[in-house]
Amino acid sequence: MEPKLHEDLEPLAFLLGTWRGEGKGAYPTIDPFAYEEEITFTHIGKPWLAYAQRTKHPVKGFPMHAETGYWRPIGADRVEIVLVHPTGISEIQEGSVNSSTVDVATTSVTRTSSAKEVTQLERTFRVDGDLMRYEVRMAAVGLPLQPHLSAELRRVED
Repeated sequence: MEPKLHEDLEPLAFLLGTWRGEGKGAYPTIDPFAYEEEITFTHIGKPWLAYAQRTKHPVKGFPMHAETGYWRPIGADRVEIVLVHPTGISEIQEGSVNSSTVDVATTSVTRTSSAKEVTQLERTFRVDGDLMRYEVRMAAVGLPLQPHLSAELRRVED
């Protein structure tokens, strides 16, 4: 039995479910790449969404990246996000929720002593029915903020 959606989550309810699709990435310090991705947003009746993201190589199928965290709505039009990466990066992002679009930027990025330097991240998610598109912009290893990732995913489960 699924718990009732907490009323504070209504502004983010359009994200709920499992999304799968394909993306591409580039950055001046690496070769361009493609990936397959699955993102899941779930809830347990509390005022936050649990977020899990996994990517894999589109041909060979090996894991490429993962993120996990929580999305907390702050009123009807703001969101706070806490994410961790297995590469030693953690990030706190804050931003706006406008209908079916989320725009966030880091307020804090921390890293382990062995992680690559990442100083800023911005993310934009746009949902149109069962289609999600997103872009990630990143400043890292001494370079300014610039496009890094983009993907298009379809909702496969509510």
